[in-house]
Amino acid sequence: MDPPDRIVSLAPAATATIRELGVADRLVGITTHCRAELDAGPTVLGGWLNPDLDELAALDPDLVCTSDALQAEVRDALRDRGVRVHHMDARTLPKVIEGFAALGDAVGREAEGERMAARSRERLDRLRARATDTWPTVYCEEWANPPMAAGNWVPEVVAAAGGHHPFVDPGERSRAVARDAVEAADPDHVVLHHCGHGEHTDPATFTDRGWAVDAEVHAVDDALLNQPSPNLIDGAERLAELF
Repeated sequence: MDPPDRIVSLAPAATATIRELGVADRLVGITTHCRAELDAGPTVLGGWLNPDLDELAALDPDLVCTSDALQAEVRDALRDRGVRVHHMDARTLPKVIEGFAALGDAVGREAEGERMAARSRERLDRLRARATDTWPTVYCEEWANPPMAAGNWVPEVVAAAGGHHPFVDPGERSRAVARDAVEAADPDHVVLHHCGHGEHTDPATFTDRGWAVDAEVHAVDDALLNQPSPNLIDGAERLAELF
């Protein structure tokens, strides 16, 4: 199959990966959540769960990229229209990294995708080699109301950075967490990466709750932990600096 010349990305993670693969110039459509590309020229098709499929069809894309089970209905609707879709649904860090190579193959950059995956594994290995015997307990919060402990790949990212996130097992969905569970874990670090807030989450969102937690509170750009993209490797390195 010929490499696609006209790509629509309906997932910020796919957009970030496409950028790293060096084919962002082929993007003709994106969502409102693809922050880095909003002023770059691609047509903005709406949110990632409610894109305008008619406007998308008018762009005549060769490939549409979607991600996560939450976009399954969008993916299926596009395939019903005869659109070629590359869908990613990785929930663990190794699967995310495998996805870099898969997307590279889909856009005609197979070798670069393989190199990206290899570089990502090497960077994580270097972080793990730096880890000490003292593993701080870390509470990563993806959403504030209700408070939600981060799942999917985040526990593995924390582990690569030298910490322990005991609230959700790797590969499990993020879930609501009770105050007493966080207090009982006695975390050394609280990492706030609330969806859609970028790096602008206010630490007071956590500290003003009055929870009995004596921890350093950090606000981290949500793109570094919430997107199954190369940003996760940057996120692991950022957490290692904080820990």
